Amino acid sequence: MGKETHIPTLTIDEISRFHKRSISWLPIVSNTKHKNYHINKLEDISDKSKFQVLPHRKTFHDFFYLSKGKSIRSKGLDSYEITAPSIFILPAYQITEHKMISEDAEGFYCHFDEHIFNNLPNKYLSEHYSFFQFQSSPVIPLNPESQKNIAALLERLFYLYRKTETYNESLVSLYLLTLFEELKSDIPSAPNKGKNSYFLITKKFKQALTEHIYDHQQIADYADMLNVTPNYLNKCVKTATDKTAQELLKEMLILEAKTLIKHSNLNVSEIAVKLCNQTPSNFARFFRKQTGMTPKQYSQKN
Repeated sequence: MGKETHIPTLTIDEISRFHKRSISWLPIVSNTKHKNYHINKLEDISDKSKFQVLPHRKTFHDFFYLSKGKSIRSKGLDSYEITAPSIFILPAYQITEHKMISEDAEGFYCHFDEHIFNNLPNKYLSEHYSFFQFQSSPVIPLNPESQKNIAALLERLFYLYRKTETYNESLVSLYLLTLFEELKSDIPSAPNKGKNSYFLITKKFKQALTEHIYDHQQIADYADMLNVTPNYLNKCVKTATDKTAQELLKEMLILEAKTLIKHSNLNVSEIAVKLCNQTPSNFARFFRKQTGMTPKQYSQKN
């Protein structure tokens, strides 16, 4: 499969087709059985030496549990070597690439749409579980007790998935929430400042950046989305991160630009227009000011 002209953002309806293009011999990651939910065993991957999933985003969440072996996967531009026993959790709209799975790998892959929790408020997962937040570390090492409990829950979810053509969505959602509560116990409690309105607004701003960066590059637009003034948004971000809202927006633009330079066949002029609606020279100056190198130098380096 050649390079794309953009980093695709996939819905659950599109994930099967994308995986078939990335890995023609692996049709198992799909939504053909249940609309909002999929799970499969890593042992079902017949030739792990050829496993690679190209850079993409999803409009839904996924996690990757390793009980044996290792794997390499990315979140944004950061790569993580995942070693068993651990779990890798990827929130929706994050850029990811799955680079390899060792031949001896065992465990589960699962993806699900947040609509599966139809009785919960919007953004419930990111507000209650830190590992579904924008800047969280995606890898959670598991202690022996947690591994035992997580493995049992995933075996049950896999059994329910295979057993029936239709399934009890409420039961599946309860098992998933139980799994997340088990994981939560392995993570140090967040400080009370996380409940402060400044930090909540900042978290929502970061999430909005991941979803709308191609269409909106003005702080006022994001302030409107969050129903606050630009000054208040900047105050929240400054308090929570010691950076301005504009600095976070620039960081997101650079992340997108680096990803497009590295993984797409767009030239610098096309990226300048697509991402920032700028002239190539203005974009190059912006990129160099933020990174210390030109887009061409970054491309050559990577």
